[in-house]
Amino acid sequence: MAEALRRNPELQFYVTGIAAAHGERRTAARWAYPDLSTNVGAIHYNDLNGNSLGTGPAWSLSVTQRFEYPGRIALRKAIADREIALAELGLDNFRLALTNKVRFAAHRILIAQQKAEAARDVSGRLADLLSVLEQRPPAGVVPMIDIRIIQASTIVQERRLAESERDAALASYELNQLRGADLSAPLALAKTDVDSSTWLKASFVGIPETPVLLTWARARNFDFRTRIVELEQQGYKVRLALNERWPSFTVGPYTRGERAIDAQVEGGVAFAVPLPFWNANRGNVDTAKARQEQARVSLTTTWREIEKKIVAAANAYRIQRERLQQRQPEALRQLREAAILADENYRASALPIATYIELQKEYLDATDALLSAQADALASRDELELLTGTRLTKGGTN
Repeated sequence: MAEALRRNPELQFYVTGIAAAHGERRTAARWAYPDLSTNVGAIHYNDLNGNSLGTGPAWSLSVTQRFEYPGRIALRKAIADREIALAELGLDNFRLALTNKVRFAAHRILIAQQKAEAARDVSGRLADLLSVLEQRPPAGVVPMIDIRIIQASTIVQERRLAESERDAALASYELNQLRGADLSAPLALAKTDVDSSTWLKASFVGIPETPVLLTWARARNFDFRTRIVELEQQGYKVRLALNERWPSFTVGPYTRGERAIDAQVEGGVAFAVPLPFWNANRGNVDTAKARQEQARVSLTTTWREIEKKIVAAANAYRIQRERLQQRQPEALRQLREAAILADENYRASALPIATYIELQKEYLDATDALLSAQADALASRDELELLTGTRLTKGGTN
């Protein structure tokens, strides 16, 4: 998780998004720069008879400043502040989602490795037994059928082994990608017995009651908080559209001069305002109000969807956790020992082939079912963490 938070390339996208939002905030808070304008030319005077009276240079110079209607810059800053808040929410949500993905990928590797280990044990026993049986001279139809049954079971278990190894490899590729490493970089996780009672107790802790989860979600859920900020932002945009009904104006000193018949210099203050200054800006106001209403509806819809997902994920996690707790902690170890014992008894002709093969198969099916249940429970817990914006791995009330 530490490597992913430090080196994941996608994380930089959200960091630069915050920097971009801060840049927009500085732009929104800045007054317009003054405008400097100048004209240089010539002027020629004639009398009424067309006689030239004089020719000389003419020039003008002005410096004007544009002033916004009161409150407009403050509204633009408030809108930009909400963009910063949205960018920061996106970063926080990505960090939580990233750590969940890393943890889940690591658990997938451990689970796939344990499935592969079980399949490898059974496949090895079957292959070894098949090798012994094929070296014996044929003694009738029954031994030959036993060999064919074991051959078929060996093929099935080798396929199961290949699938488990493939799942572990895919999870390793994903984990390398999340932590910013090469896909094929070597990755070794600490040896962990994902079926031990200690690991199960630490990984599948109790969770608070659903009303508590919903309270956390209202305060911390990324999508819900985003919709709240967007609604606030749209409120400011409505106020800005109403403010923009009144025009900005430009004012500043100017001077103008000429030298032809005589020397003249003029100075004063220039003032400019767009017309019509009674513009109601109705189109932008109506658009802003409609989008504000859309944001309000989106907030309600988003919460209803979050509420549904939390209830479903919490119920699924509680059911899966209860089932994992109900089974015997050493169930897989006992099945593994029974599979080994069955192999020894079959070699001693004390066990029929059907019982032997069925026990090997049931051992692998039980391993697959129990570990898949763990994966499902982990997925439900990670979804709850994303929905509530809260770490649930440190325990709570069931």
